[in-house]
This record gives sequence, C-alpha cells and structure tokens, in this order.
Amino acid sequence: MANSTVAVDPTTLTPTSLEVMANQATINIGTIGHVAHGKSTLVKAISGVQTVRFKKEHERNITIKLGYANAKIYKCDNEECPRPGCYESKGSAEPVEYPCKRPGCGGKMRLV
Repeated sequence: MANSTVAVDPTTLTPTSLEVMANQATINIGTIGHVAHGKSTLVKAISGVQTVRFKKEHERNITIKLGYANAKIYKCDNEECPRPGCYESKGSAEPVEYPCKRPGCGGKMRLV
C-alpha cells in the first residue's frame, strides 16, 4: 500500500484510518541526558536512523546538532510467534506489513 496509488475519499479519513496511519510514524522518541550515555545509539537501535551526520560529529564521536527520527512498531500476527521476537521497530519509510523473519513462523508483521 505504501508504494501504490489508491483513490481515497478525504471526507472518510480519520486519524486512525489505515491510509493515514501507514504514512505516519508510530512513535517519536525524545532523549535527554549527559554526554556519552548512549542517546544516539538508542535512537539508531529503535529507528535505524543515524543521528551523527556531520563531519565534526564523526571526528569528535559526539552528536552536536539535534537529530530527529521517527519509527514504526510492528507485531507478528501469528499468536505462536514468541515474545519479544514478535515485535520489531523500523524507520517510518517501511511498508504497512511484511513477512515475519522468524524461521517457521509464516506470520506477517503488521503495524501496532
């Protein structure tokens, strides 16, 4: 759905409509803390977005400018898929659903 063109009547849309939710981030996490306590690492682990982007940041191994990252949370629709592996987070450009990667699962990862 994320890559296809769909005719949608805007008067029927609500904030929880799939057409709206598929193109929005599920979560937006803000972090605050002392230098070198893992804020950028946490953001990258959840969203896949690298917040250290500029030359001086790479040279000094710190984040100088504010970073911003969205993420979507997915859950496998197969009830037999065990926790916590039935959950995944991805960047907000990911599709609405995709196959679960756990061996033998056969379920689909869907937006929470």
